[in-house]
Amino acid sequence: MPESGSRGPPRATTPLDDWARGAAATLSGTGYRGGRARRSVIEFLGRQDCCLSATEIFDGLRDEGKTIGLASVYRTLEQLSRLRLVQRLDFGDAARYEPLLATGDHHHHVICDDCGKVEPFSDRPLERALGRLGSQLDYALEGHDVVLRGSCSDCRA
Repeated sequence: MPESGSRGPPRATTPLDDWARGAAATLSGTGYRGGRARRSVIEFLGRQDCCLSATEIFDGLRDEGKTIGLASVYRTLEQLSRLRLVQRLDFGDAARYEPLLATGDHHHHVICDDCGKVEPFSDRPLERALGRLGSQLDYALEGHDVVLRGSCSDCRA
């Protein structure tokens, strides 16, 4: 029987949910304090579909009513990056961050050079081609970044 006040069946956990719990546990296990700001950044990143800059994370947290300093966001992102829990992507205008999932699932990015919009995309044939290329080069690839640039449909209109 459901608990009083529950709203249907429990939501299935996602890889991002697992990432957020694992990131918090890793930080705690490596001696970092589990402060409110750190927890807020991790939880916020765990709800995103694509990479964000530190300023976008800061603004998003403020929009949710969280009191957090921009320096705390940067510190947390640096710690997560150092522990290889987030991937730092440098797109020229600003570094952006997104969770590195233990499953290896990931996406790539297309960036509009006119308005700066960043959108994720996935492509299985591209993944296979990159794997073949790593073999041809005799490399054991541990990761890759694919960034496509151009003009989005809104900017071309």
